[in-house]
Amino acid sequence: MLAFSLAVLIQVFYYLRYFRLLAFHRERQELSAKEQAVSVIICARDEADEIEANLLGVLAQTYRSTHEIVVVNDNSQDDTKYLLEGLYRDFKQLHIVELKQEAMHIPGKKFPLSMGIKSAKYEVLLMTDADCIPASEHWILKMQAAFKDGIQIVLGYGAYKRKKGLLNRIIRFDTFHTALQYLSCALAGQPYMGVGRNLAYKKELFYKQKGFAAHHHLPGGDDDLFINACATSDNTAIVIDKDAFTYSTPPASIGEWINQKERHNSTGKYYKGKHKLLLGCYMSSHFLLYPLMAASLVTFDWRWVLGIWGLRFLFQGIVFFKAMKKLGESDLFPLFWLWDIWMFFYYLIFISAIWKKPRNQWN
Repeated sequence: MLAFSLAVLIQVFYYLRYFRLLAFHRERQELSAKEQAVSVIICARDEADEIEANLLGVLAQTYRSTHEIVVVNDNSQDDTKYLLEGLYRDFKQLHIVELKQEAMHIPGKKFPLSMGIKSAKYEVLLMTDADCIPASEHWILKMQAAFKDGIQIVLGYGAYKRKKGLLNRIIRFDTFHTALQYLSCALAGQPYMGVGRNLAYKKELFYKQKGFAAHHHLPGGDDDLFINACATSDNTAIVIDKDAFTYSTPPASIGEWINQKERHNSTGKYYKGKHKLLLGCYMSSHFLLYPLMAASLVTFDWRWVLGIWGLRFLFQGIVFFKAMKKLGESDLFPLFWLWDIWMFFYYLIFISAIWKKPRNQWN
């Protein structure tokens, strides 16, 4: 009972100290945002279908100031090259970078992304993926507007497209739950990661950090490890305006999703110690919550057990309702309690990411 009460207390602490910040966050509406020159950078490898479906949404942005769309074609063997050449005839802001050789000893997406950044003309870099489409034509405008004095990193929300089926809901809840953590911690002055589907930072910061040199040997980390290394309470902002979201094509099968998650989760062990402690306390208390609750129901008065659990349930319900509404995931709320139980099995499935070596191929 004591262990269960402690797990609940830790969980309530995270909801009150961190997650409520996102749930009750109010975006400041600027009447006249300064429009800065922006380089949007997208890496593609054999993603002709995704480029055909999504790139027009990036090219057709309503943005009066100078901007360019840099697409790095990383050794594609499909029709990516010809699609990009066709689009260039109509959109002169498109800048194509062709890579025809594999980078030695630099697995993953880091080399093509570095080449895209090196080719970028402007200081503000806005990242997304080939399978992403902006939620509106104001995506660039909304994301760059957060670069106030001293801000060098802007974290956005990269959602997944809504489709039928249980797998889609599981993927979207996982995406929401991850965003709840990293966006809330950023608001609390403890930013620790971002997602490459919707992320912006200054070119100056990239070079100051020596790019991805600190973790160039790892397949992942071009987004979260880079942000983990250089984000501070003073240089990081978030944007959760629905017009500034991006939407990605979700994995089509459970196997594809598990492979994707294992690749992403494998970088967490390289975070700063304080961030591993921050996340570890939350995840371990979350993982142990329901086994400890079941044991307490058997050995103690069930009314006390359910009363203690109900305290967390109340705070969680309020935070999830508000945060899901802000991130456009309100349809997930009616079963939020079921997704919470699911997280026990989620941690079991992906615990192997701690020691498992991820695939070197980024796409």
